[in-house]
Amino acid sequence: MIAVALAAASMTGALTPLGVVGLPDPGALTRVGLPAVQVVRDLASIVTVGVLVVVATCVPPPSGTEASDLGPARSRLVSWAQLSATVWAASSIVLVAFVYSDASGSSVGAPGFTSEAIFFAFGFELGLYGVWGAALALLVAVGCALSARIGGVGVTAVLALLALWPMALTGHGASTANHDEAVNLQFFHLAGTSVWLGGLVALVLARRQLGDTLLVTVRRYSTLAACCLALVSVSGLLGAWLRLPSLSSALSSYGVLLALKLAAVVLLGIAGWWHRRRTVAALASGAGGAFARLVSLEVVVLAAAAGLGVALSRTSPPAPQGAPQPLTAAESLLGRTLPGPLDASTWFTAWDVDTLFLPLGVAGICCYVWAVTRLRRRGDSWPWWRTSSWLVGCLLFLWATNGAPGTYGRVLFSMHMVQHMTIATAVPVFLVLGTPITLAMRVLRRRTDGSRGPREWLTSVTRSLPLHLVGHPVVAAGMFVVSMVAFYYSSAFELSLESHTAHVVMTLHFLLTGYLFAESVIGSDPGLHRPPYALRVLLIMVTFGFHALFAVSLMASSTVLAADWFGSLGRTWGPSPLEDQYLGAQIGWLMGEYPIIVMGGTLLTGWVLADGRERRRFDRNELRDRDKELHAYNAYLSRLGGADLTHGPTPPTIEPRSPRRSREEQLE
Repeated sequence: MIAVALAAASMTGALTPLGVVGLPDPGALTRVGLPAVQVVRDLASIVTVGVLVVVATCVPPPSGTEASDLGPARSRLVSWAQLSATVWAASSIVLVAFVYSDASGSSVGAPGFTSEAIFFAFGFELGLYGVWGAALALLVAVGCALSARIGGVGVTAVLALLALWPMALTGHGASTANHDEAVNLQFFHLAGTSVWLGGLVALVLARRQLGDTLLVTVRRYSTLAACCLALVSVSGLLGAWLRLPSLSSALSSYGVLLALKLAAVVLLGIAGWWHRRRTVAALASGAGGAFARLVSLEVVVLAAAAGLGVALSRTSPPAPQGAPQPLTAAESLLGRTLPGPLDASTWFTAWDVDTLFLPLGVAGICCYVWAVTRLRRRGDSWPWWRTSSWLVGCLLFLWATNGAPGTYGRVLFSMHMVQHMTIATAVPVFLVLGTPITLAMRVLRRRTDGSRGPREWLTSVTRSLPLHLVGHPVVAAGMFVVSMVAFYYSSAFELSLESHTAHVVMTLHFLLTGYLFAESVIGSDPGLHRPPYALRVLLIMVTFGFHALFAVSLMASSTVLAADWFGSLGRTWGPSPLEDQYLGAQIGWLMGEYPIIVMGGTLLTGWVLADGRERRRFDRNELRDRDKELHAYNAYLSRLGGADLTHGPTPPTIEPRSPRRSREEQLE
């Protein structure tokens, strides 16, 4: 992998000095050491992520042990993941020093280099990305050391996937004009490649410990690899389309390396299809050498593709033809051209594709429709209104992130408020009414060998203590209200406009808090504790009352939020920032009304239906017991009429009925 990276970088001239008079040269150590250390970091991250994901989803426990126990195979793989995560963290720190040397032209070891590199690491975005990557990798290593059960491995695997985000921010697509879109695609690409190649490494490392479970582990990994192939292919093609300005630029050195990498992915797809048709069957029959044939070719080609990716990061993408035009203030801040004036038609025609949330929204629609179709094919019914609610929620999410609110959300405060309120209040309500967890529990297959698939992990999450804590109605309502006030009356709002990462975190946070609040009030999925209906009504009134109070206080404010940001865009159309903020506060108040109507109507309907079910249950019990409780109560009234008022008779005792099974137990 290192040899491929260095060879490809030398072909593009990335290892030779610039030879420009006046520009300092960092030296041969930096020119060669930077791609070499980057290869080590990338390889360590690939092994860490892939091994942890395979342990969490594919490897069954030893027979005769608890499902949550690790066992020899899982423990060996987690130990390897801990080692590779440590290498990942250390190489990330070394890479920061080399990046500073390359950017400043200062050779490693020069006088004052260490202090300058530390200042670069904590004072510039490029250095901070490396530090954050190293910190997350170190947390993954600690998580591996502390994981004694499979639940801890699953949490650590998720953390390892998140640790790929700083790498995506500094990848070879992050320097393009469409920075945000390229970073999103690079993250998907890294995640797919890491699970694919790292999973192969996991099979090699634990082959002997897997024993009789090798075949089932390989089959599950094959399904995982097929999904990774689709993810890597689509993200790679879209990333190439973003980075190549024209067809002629495909003949550049950058385009040739990109074509070689895509060809490697195609070759892997063909080889994977062949191996999974032929080699897995041979492995099942016990043919010698079948396992070696399964992994050897894919490991070699995937390692070469990863090396080409490192070389791409050291090669500048081709520039557009013609004289370069200077960027305007809006283009440098937004990463794209400032959109035109907002009118009535633009609300429906303005689209700016978000390469992170568009795939997530489309995946949500496709998975739900697939689950409903599968349910009906086996003869089970599913309410049409739940499907409609889920689709409405997903479409609203896609419009808020890719439509007019996403296009103008960083330009106009009013449109930002439309985006925020849609994601935080409207989308969660409709998603909760779709009861996705109940649908998943009815569709996903249960594993019988003790390993954890999607159904088992979903069950584990719904029963986890952290979810019950943050999903408690009072806690969820508090997070919903407090986070909104803290977000707008602190620097977090302006940071979300300036930083792509902060914008992603903001969107996911408000979507999650809104979902937890809606689920605790009107949801019916298994997992969360829900208070009595009267308390739920009070909770809705108090929560949205605080929300209205926040909107009124914002309307009365004469201070423009994120004034520096909105003032630097150079917008010449539309209302002034203060007028637009007043309009946004009004919109925020009004857009909190229709989720209340939907939630209130759903809550009252559920209340009436629950009372009806309780009444019918009581009538059935009385019919079965021949009105036992009624006769006991009448007898009590008769004794009460003739008894001394100071020493009344003891009230009748009602035998406790057998508790009803919870919805989660019914789905089990």
